[in-house]
Amino acid sequence: MEPISLVFSAGLLAGAMNALAGGGSFVSLPALIAAGVPPVLANTSSTVALYPGGLASAWAYRDGLGPVGAVSLRALLIATLCGGLVGAVLLLRTSSAAFSVVLPWLLLIASLALAFGRRLGEALRARWRIDARAVLAIQFALGIYGGYFGGAVGIMMIAMWGLLDRRDLKHLNAPRTLLVSAANSVAVLAFIAAGAVRWPETLAMLAGAVIGGYGGAHVGRRTSPAIIRAITLLATSGITLAFFVKTYAPMGLHR
Repeated sequence: MEPISLVFSAGLLAGAMNALAGGGSFVSLPALIAAGVPPVLANTSSTVALYPGGLASAWAYRDGLGPVGAVSLRALLIATLCGGLVGAVLLLRTSSAAFSVVLPWLLLIASLALAFGRRLGEALRARWRIDARAVLAIQFALGIYGGYFGGAVGIMMIAMWGLLDRRDLKHLNAPRTLLVSAANSVAVLAFIAAGAVRWPETLAMLAGAVIGGYGGAHVGRRTSPAIIRAITLLATSGITLAFFVKTYAPMGLHR
């Protein structure tokens, strides 16, 4: 398959995954690497390609925006933007060789968050509470992760906010989508300003992601959430394992 066709197809699947259950970067990033894009540029390009879909979700949820517990949305937004910029700069200063080594671990963190994040958040919520200052510090750290990699960062935010806010967790979706988009916004601007985007592949993937996101939303209305979740977790786990084998198996052979 030609590189542009490959990344367009990956964009279709990534957009659908994000519309259904999240985890689209598990497809977009490996596809860009397979198309010959260096790992760091693949990560930056993936972020740019999937960005419009996240922005559309944030707009759709705009009516539900509000504070999270005692923490104002403005304070959370500032912490996220600052963290996102730090994460983006850290990524731009990371060599492709170093990023290749750390990438399997980032995928593992995201996989675990997708698999257990909500249940862990609910379990902690029943036993613990944290104050506003701790929330802002953790939000800043999540902003760094969002700007650097960002896989499943929205689920991590909701798990953390559950320790502060007693509302039904579904009411946190509006601030989640806004703040994930905020971290991505500052990262996208930094990546574009640094010239760290492979535009032909990115634009092809972006087009696929828009189409896939629209189609995924329609599929989601007709498919059992349990089936969607099972397929998503199977795919993300398999991709994570593949990256661990690809990265670390050759090291063991050379010992």
